[in-house]
Formats: sequence, C-alpha cells, structure tokens
Amino acid sequence: MHAVIRTGGKQYRVAEGDVVRVEKLDAEPGSTIELADVLLISDGDNVQIGTPVLDGKAISADVQSHGRADKVEVIKFKRRKKYRRTHGHRQHYTQLKITSIPGA
Repeated sequence: MHAVIRTGGKQYRVAEGDVVRVEKLDAEPGSTIELADVLLISDGDNVQIGTPVLDGKAISADVQSHGRADKVEVIKFKRRKKYRRTHGHRQHYTQLKITSIPGA
C-alpha cells in the first residue's frame, strides 16, 4: 500500500515504514503528526484519487529529527569583467517516519 501526500509545496510517494525528508515543519522530535493533504491512496488494484485531496483521510508520521541539507553553491560569473559572486544555501528539513496509511 502506498500514498501520495502534499506538504511544503511538494508531493511525495510514501509507504508504511518509509523515512522521508520534507520541508521544515513546526513539530517537536519524537511527536506524532497527521498529514491531511492526501492526494492518492493505492492498495494494489484498489485506488482512491482525491479531487484534489481525499476527505477524511490522514497519514500518521513520527517526527524523527530536524536538520539542514547539504550546501548548494550558487556562482555568478562574467568572463573578462573580473566579476565573480559566490553564495551558499542550506535548506532546513524535517525527517519523518510514516507509521500508518488509512485503508483504501
């Protein structure tokens, strides 16, 4: 059984027991959260598709940790003009472990 959820402006395909990194959420590590934006739930041949979300369905997940991703370096460069700029960015994330998906 798997599901497609939406959080932080992105969509993730998850199954029970999966560990996913999503955009930072306001939750303490060790707590349980409910992800209500469920777009699809599939159990083999039985598929439920939301328009755009499924009403009354929520996926439970345990918050494992918060962190920052690897640095992405942005470089601006113009040849022959002695112009170089470097800028780095590290995105904050929340690591979740999916505990239950409601039955299809």
